[in-house]
Amino acid sequence: MSTETHPAAQPSTLAQPSTPKAPGGIFTPGEPIALDQAFASFDALWSPRIATSVNDYDVRLTKVQGEHLWHVHDHTDEFFLVLGGELHIDLREPAGERRVTLPQGSVFTVPRGIEHKPSAPTGARLLLFEPTGTPTVGDRHDEIPDHVDATTGHALSE
Repeated sequence: MSTETHPAAQPSTLAQPSTPKAPGGIFTPGEPIALDQAFASFDALWSPRIATSVNDYDVRLTKVQGEHLWHVHDHTDEFFLVLGGELHIDLREPAGERRVTLPQGSVFTVPRGIEHKPSAPTGARLLLFEPTGTPTVGDRHDEIPDHVDATTGHALSE
């Protein structure tokens, strides 16, 4: 039996927490993040906050209401977890258009290359899991409305 430890099983000495504590901030690197507190720390809609990172992926929190825009992520899937409210995702798939409705507690992954448009008529709170640097408006998109933040995510303490 080998006593060698796989490199991935060892703690990284290069890990950098993605939620630095801002002066007067409420989030401390290496400490648990209370989701209620995290959501209470910002008001902007369609403007995700990066709660933490896992390997090369961001865990983003966002509040949404109304419609986003039709867009496509050419190189990555997009994962949605509805923490509160209800989310609709309209999809344009090879077989035609359809709508997926996600009540609180539901998850859904939009496959890469599928045009989609999220919406939440009464509002929702979401957790998104996607590669670091993924733009919220995808690689191809309709005109960006003023209420949608074209970003790759903001620090939770912003």
